[in-house]
Amino acid sequence: MAKDEYVKYVTQRVVKYMETPKAERKKIKTEKKETRSQSSHWFGVLPFAFRLFLQRRKG
Repeated sequence: MAKDEYVKYVTQRVVKYMETPKAERKKIKTEKKETRSQSSHWFGVLPFAFRLFLQRRKG
C-alpha cells in the first residue's frame, strides 16, 4: 500500500512540475536561493543542528 501512495505522490509532483511554465519555475528557484541563509548554504545543516543542541541544553 505504501508503494502505491509513493507512486501517486511522485506522479502528482511530476505532473505539477510539467504543467508549471518554465519562467515561473525559474522565479521560484531564484526566490528559494535568496531566502536561504548563508550559513546553511556553506555548511549545510550543521549550524542549525548545533543551534538546536544549544537551545535544548539551556532549556
